[in-house]
Amino acid sequence: MQLIKKYSSVYLRAGLTFSYLWEVADRLGIIGKHGQPHVGWGDWAHFIDYARQTMAFIPAGLIPVFAAIATLGEGLFGLMLLTGFFTRVAAVGSGLLALAFGISMAISFGIESPLGYSVFTVSAASLLLASLPDYKWSIDSLLNKNQQS
Repeated sequence: MQLIKKYSSVYLRAGLTFSYLWEVADRLGIIGKHGQPHVGWGDWAHFIDYARQTMAFIPAGLIPVFAAIATLGEGLFGLMLLTGFFTRVAAVGSGLLALAFGISMAISFGIESPLGYSVFTVSAASLLLASLPDYKWSIDSLLNKNQQS
């Protein structure tokens, strides 16, 4: 049990990091082109089409802005979680971003959509990460060691 407690923050950070960075890479066409295996969007235009469906309840002109903010947030939170820099801030931001996405999905597609894609699980995992007392193998832990010395 001690091993789980010691490294759970590393596992949570890794899982959240790669989920976010994968999605950002997909939107930017880094993973492959639209229609290829394991590619959800393949480019920004296909992602914006999905964002329009997901956020159909807000004014159309705001959708590209919110899509860009979400993508920047996912990329930034992913990198912060990867390095463990301001981990708690990134985890709270990640939790709130995933919650907002899950609510948007539920409004537009029904509750089974965010449940089926485990969006609320990502949100909960992020908030759990934010509640942990320390973060092994992180910039935060290195800074805390230096401050204590």
